[in-house]
Amino acid sequence: MQKIQVSGGFQLDGVVEIAGAKNAVLPILAATLLCEDTVTLSNIPHLHDVTTMMDLLARLGVTFTVDEFMNVEANAASVSQFCAPYELVKTMRASILVLGPLLARFGQAEVSLPGGCAIGSRPVDVHIEGMRLMGATITVSDGFIHASMKGRLQGAELNLGKITVTGTENLIMAAVLAEGETIIHNAAMEPEVSDLVNFLNAMGADIQGVGTETLIIRGVKALGGGAYRIIPDRIEAGTFLAAGALTRGRVKVTQVCPEHLTATLSAFEQAGAQLTQGTDWVELDMQGRRPKAVNFDTNPYPLMPTDMQAQFMAMNILADGESVITENVFENRFMHVHEMRRMGADIQLDGKTAYCVGVDTLQAAPVMATDLRASAGLVLAALMAEGDTPIDRIYHIDRGYERIEEKLTQLGASIKRLS
Repeated sequence: MQKIQVSGGFQLDGVVEIAGAKNAVLPILAATLLCEDTVTLSNIPHLHDVTTMMDLLARLGVTFTVDEFMNVEANAASVSQFCAPYELVKTMRASILVLGPLLARFGQAEVSLPGGCAIGSRPVDVHIEGMRLMGATITVSDGFIHASMKGRLQGAELNLGKITVTGTENLIMAAVLAEGETIIHNAAMEPEVSDLVNFLNAMGADIQGVGTETLIIRGVKALGGGAYRIIPDRIEAGTFLAAGALTRGRVKVTQVCPEHLTATLSAFEQAGAQLTQGTDWVELDMQGRRPKAVNFDTNPYPLMPTDMQAQFMAMNILADGESVITENVFENRFMHVHEMRRMGADIQLDGKTAYCVGVDTLQAAPVMATDLRASAGLVLAALMAEGDTPIDRIYHIDRGYERIEEKLTQLGASIKRLS
C-alpha cells in the first residue's frame, strides 16, 4: 500500500494552479445521463473519484472519449442498464447521484446504498422522500434503493428539512425532466450546486434561483448536449493556502474563483495573513510570521466549509494562541485529531467541539489517513513537523487531490510517494 513521506521544516513559496472541482464534476458527470446528445466537459481533475464515476456511468451504457487534456466527451444515447452495483458505489458516496437522472429519464433505477468517507451517517432519506413526493415508487431492500415511475415524474413543492448538497443535486436532476414545476426550499447554496444548475440550464433545462436557497425548476421534455467548463476546486485552493500559512510562507493559487472562498479567506486574515487577489487568483503571504489561532464553526455555504476543518486545525495546532473549532455539518469528523496528537498536537475533544492550544513544534510520527480531508490535514501538519512523517492510507487523498506531492514540491516542500 502506498504512503506519502513528508520531511518537515520547509517554508513554502511559489505559485500553484488549481484543478477543476471534484464536488462539481461528479454531479455534472451524473447529469450527462439526462442528455440525449453528446456533452463535452473541460477542466476535469484527474482523480480516483472521477474515474470511479466514469466507470459507473460506463457500466450503465454511457460512452466516453477522453483527450490528452482530460477533456471528456460523454454520450448517454446507449444507456441500457439501470443498476449501480455495490462494488462501485461502496467506494464513493457520490454514486447516489445517478438515482435522480436514471429515474427522471428512464423511469427506473437501482442504486446500492452508498459508501465513501467514514465521517458519519449522511443518510439518503432526503433524496428518497423528495422523489416519492414527485410520484416515484421507492423501496429499500437488500442494501439497494429500488426506484420506479410510470411516465414522467411530477413537479412538487419540496421542503428539505436539512441542508444537503447531494440531496439538493439529486432532486434538481430528478426535477428537470418532470412534468410541471418543482420548487425546492432550503436548497444547498454551495458553488458546486450552482455549477450543476448552470450546466443543466446550458443543456436546455429551465431552473431559476441559482445560488439561492429556493430553486424553481420547470420541467422540460428533453435535454440536449453542448460544452461546459467545470469551476475550480475551492477546497484544493484553500488547502494550498493553508499550507502556505502554517509554514509561514507565501503561496499564490491561480485558476480560482475568489468569490467562492470568502469565508476561508476571512479566516486566513484573522490568522494574520496578508492577502491580495485578482479575478482568478489569490496570494497569501505570512511574511515569515507564525499564524494566529482562529476560532471557527463549520456550516453550509457561504459560511466556513467542513471540508476545510482539518486543514485549519493543522494550522491552529501550530498557531500562536488557543482556538475552538466546532463541527456542525458532520458527526465523527475529528478522526484526524488522534493522529495529530501522535505528532505532539495539544487538542481536547468535547462532542462536536475541539479545543486546540498551539505548540511551537510537532514531532514526526507514523500516522494514518482516515478520510479525504483528514489526509490533507495530516500532510499539512507534517510540513512543520521535525523529521520524516510517513502517512499511510493515502488512497484517501488521491480521491480529492490531483498530484498533491508534485504541487507541494514545486512550492518547496520535501514530500515523496513511497510504494
